[in-house]
Amino acid sequence: MKVSYVALGSNLDHPQRQVTTALKELSALPGTKFLGSSSCYRSEAVGPGDQPDYVNAVAALTTEVPALQWLRMLKSIEAAHGRLRRERWGPRTLDLDILLYADQSITHELLQVPHPRMGQRRFVLQPLYELAPDLTLPCGTSVASLLARCPGPELQKICGPTLP
Repeated sequence: MKVSYVALGSNLDHPQRQVTTALKELSALPGTKFLGSSSCYRSEAVGPGDQPDYVNAVAALTTEVPALQWLRMLKSIEAAHGRLRRERWGPRTLDLDILLYADQSITHELLQVPHPRMGQRRFVLQPLYELAPDLTLPCGTSVASLLARCPGPELQKICGPTLP
């Protein structure tokens, strides 16, 4: 079993409910075990146009599913939530990103792990740090040091960790 960290985000159609429902759906995936989640945080949207704020969280799960199959499973949850991919970084009902998959570095046309932009995203790093403060990336960089260097204000915590 490999530990995977998954970022969750939503800014459409009751975002907090989208995130908490997705946490339950993640925990029910075959070949996985839910280990925990961060609190939910509110953050300003990053992307084109005037968008509503996001609700973000991070979940930790163990999985026996290979990485590309894991990605397909996450994309099917997004689709079930009505996710439409119309514009890059546009508003969405649900976004699920694999941040880490065990201690592996993966470079594939469909998947890059560790997530290539996580070091610049406080809305990923702050919940990830809350969930796993001693976590170190495969390159040896700690999540704590990435968060300390990440620009922007601290995020607003809107609810505690969610249990599926």
